[in-house]
Amino acid sequence: MLTIFYDGNCPLCATEMAHLKMHDKDNTIQLVDIHQSGFSARYPNIGFHDAMKILHGCYNGQILLGLEVTHRAWTLVGKGFWVAPLNWPVIKTISHWIYLGLAKYRHQISALLAKIFNIKTTHCTSGTCYDNRTNTDHRRK
Repeated sequence: MLTIFYDGNCPLCATEMAHLKMHDKDNTIQLVDIHQSGFSARYPNIGFHDAMKILHGCYNGQILLGLEVTHRAWTLVGKGFWVAPLNWPVIKTISHWIYLGLAKYRHQISALLAKIFNIKTTHCTSGTCYDNRTNTDHRRK
């Protein structure tokens, strides 16, 4: 079982996690939004501020970071060929630096992509999501 600790307030992150779960036919991945209440108490070995900087995962008792999480996740759902190049020697170093830049600016990138592609975005806190396009509140389920 792979547990992924992700930023649920990031539309780009949430979209990738939803896409990943669509392929998780054997339910081998557990997703944990680091913004959920009680996160720090439930997962004391995952620092919130660290998880906001880089994607964290836990697989067989081992902490994975960044692209290690991405590679393991897509491999577990049978789509490892999509991410195989991320482990190739030269590409691994370059993709790591690109990932760190994307992770740092993920909210700005999400907003830009939403604007360009007219994608609906929400901002969620404490179980309530605010829909930026319709100016309405929705309860999270």
